[in-house]
Amino acid sequence: MESVNLSAPYWLAISAVLNMQHVDGPSQAKEYADTALELMAKHDVPTTPRNFDVWYTYSSGRDDELVAAIDLILSNGQPFTKDQNGALADQFASAADSGGAMHETSKKIEESVSTVLGFMSEATDGATTYGESLESNLGVMAGAENLDTLRRAVETLVADTKGMAAQNSRLKDRLAESSNKIHSLREHLETVQQESLTDALTGIANRKSFDATILHEAEHAMEKGSDLSLLLGDIDHFKRFNDSYGHQVGDQVLKLVGMILKETVTGSAKAARYGGEEFAIVFPRAALSEAVELGEIVRTTVASKRIRKKSSGEDFGNITMSIGIAQFRKGEPITDLIQRADDSLYHAKHAGRNQVATEEELKVAASG
Repeated sequence: MESVNLSAPYWLAISAVLNMQHVDGPSQAKEYADTALELMAKHDVPTTPRNFDVWYTYSSGRDDELVAAIDLILSNGQPFTKDQNGALADQFASAADSGGAMHETSKKIEESVSTVLGFMSEATDGATTYGESLESNLGVMAGAENLDTLRRAVETLVADTKGMAAQNSRLKDRLAESSNKIHSLREHLETVQQESLTDALTGIANRKSFDATILHEAEHAMEKGSDLSLLLGDIDHFKRFNDSYGHQVGDQVLKLVGMILKETVTGSAKAARYGGEEFAIVFPRAALSEAVELGEIVRTTVASKRIRKKSSGEDFGNITMSIGIAQFRKGEPITDLIQRADDSLYHAKHAGRNQVATEEELKVAASG
């Protein structure tokens, strides 16, 4: 790997500050940038903007989950491969990738909070002025030598009190309005964040969400020594079905599978659309036998459904799924786990489709 000039790539520091919405001063940003680049060089991590975002955040220590994830990888002596770096970026730099809508909403929330603080500052100033008026006029009233002086002091005090009451009323209205606006913006931000992790067609988690989930659960499995199973499912003969009946019918099939996964994959397991007609289920703390049981429930439920055209009632028949299952091995790259699940899936395909196969069956087939 080429040596890195630590004083040169200030554009990387700027990238980190802008993309991750950090507000670090120049000297602080340079310190984090230098540390990040030193660590990247030490562990042979390419200095791409996305990788730098991850290590800049790690160096700053501002994301506890990221720090724990990288520390765990380091403690297990794992190399930072292209896939490992990509998985870290997908999980911890994905907020910046969602960019536009979330950044804009966050900015509006900050502006609203700033407005509220302005209201409070204005109220504080008003209260200070009123306190001074109250003290002054009470002093005048206490030392008044005639009725006119007393009356003027009382009138001034009454006017100031009315003004303070009016200011408090305006403040109350402004705070209520700002509170409602912030609440609405926060709800919108949560919606945008959820949409960024949801597959638009099927309504289940998307690939980005899957990547983040499998990495997180693998880290947890290494830390706790617990099981982690991965199921990969593929709709049998989907291309032929799609070509025969059209993409609209094909979309209905994908939606149906998504609905079935929502209904059957519960608890700690999480289903996602892996890509095209492929689906994945991340099943933490599950032995191979438990994963097979879940896979069979999904497979039989899918096979029991028939596809019909709503407008005409035309019957397109039923669909089936083949499913492959693998278990995580401590310290292995996530890509190895996915590859074994994929190999198991294709073993199920070659064995006749509409069935569940595990990596154990691959071993048996290889030895036979």
